[in-house]
Amino acid sequence: MDMPHVTRGVETIDEYVDRLPDERQGPFERLLAIIRESIDPGFEERMIYGMPGWVVPFSSFPAGYHAAPGLPVPFINLGNQKNYISLYHLGLYTRLEDLEWFKTAYSRTGFPLNIGKSCIRLESMNKIPYELIGELVGRIGMDDYLHRYVESRSSSL
Repeated sequence: MDMPHVTRGVETIDEYVDRLPDERQGPFERLLAIIRESIDPGFEERMIYGMPGWVVPFSSFPAGYHAAPGLPVPFINLGNQKNYISLYHLGLYTRLEDLEWFKTAYSRTGFPLNIGKSCIRLESMNKIPYELIGELVGRIGMDDYLHRYVESRSSSL
């Protein structure tokens, strides 16, 4: 995940938002609100990887993230990049039918989808499908995501 240059060294989500360019603060705050409203309450909100994120807390999975056991398992991050806002939704890549559902639903919004291997790039601040983002966030609960994560790790060993 790219570290947003304007937000290095921030410790809180409020600080992060305060340092965003003016034209991105409103959309970013709206995305934060939608994620907070839609996400399974079992996930923990925190600054991680230099941006706001939601993770599987150590109380639910003490082993932590396989690539960095000192960190919790990441689920969603929301980051400011040079040319766009990135929504990193790792659950989207754990089951092909979820990814296909999202692509189909996004195509119905009339907005262009710019998606990479690990993120959805929201380039135009007036073309963000907020309702769909909320639906995506609420689509995978923590227990389901954790099951998928553990399953994927055991099958890749």
